[in-house]
Amino acid sequence: MRYLVVEDEPKLARLLQVALQNQGHAVDTVDNGGEALWMATECNYDAIVLDVMIPPPDGFEVCRTLRDRGHWAPILLLTARDGIQDRVSGLDAGADDYLPKPFSFDELSARLRALTRRKVAERPTRLQVGDLTLDPATRQVTRAGTEVKLSPKGFSLLELLMRQPGEVLSRAEMLEHAWDFAYDGDSNVVDVYIRYLRDKIDRPFGRESIETVWGVGYRLNP
Repeated sequence: MRYLVVEDEPKLARLLQVALQNQGHAVDTVDNGGEALWMATECNYDAIVLDVMIPPPDGFEVCRTLRDRGHWAPILLLTARDGIQDRVSGLDAGADDYLPKPFSFDELSARLRALTRRKVAERPTRLQVGDLTLDPATRQVTRAGTEVKLSPKGFSLLELLMRQPGEVLSRAEMLEHAWDFAYDGDSNVVDVYIRYLRDKIDRPFGRESIETVWGVGYRLNP
């Protein structure tokens, strides 16, 4: 495995590098956000160990920028700030895991093994289909640069469609993913919300992106 360690504390950076190399891994180290972005863009890493508090851009911004640029190597954030909001910010920025300082190297190593077992796939922090954008963290939807206000259930259903653009989703699948076990109504509620979404994201913009596939369900055309 080839790892990138981004850490501005020289002693800790060296300790991580040596410990990972002793396990047989190739390890590159940098101490600031600018070099981290360059290295992660130029090299194909199996995982990145990224400290949050590094010279700018900080770890959150590095993570967010890499995801926006389409780089999907697993990212393990190291943070001395163990507040809940800091963890939320890191995960919303596109990190795959976080580890508060101080930490055990055995735990860091185990978390890296877990991350590299997963299939590397696109995991954008924001969803975009054509000129339609949805941000799960901020709960914001825009079309052609114009903000669209949606109800919580409408947002959830649109997110489901945008995560699988071009794929037909049955009413049963939509019910399963957007409603819980407490719901005991029928699938007509899906049709109601599809009409709601069309009134919000399609008709005002002269679009017909939500398509009915008769006898099956609905899909969002790219």
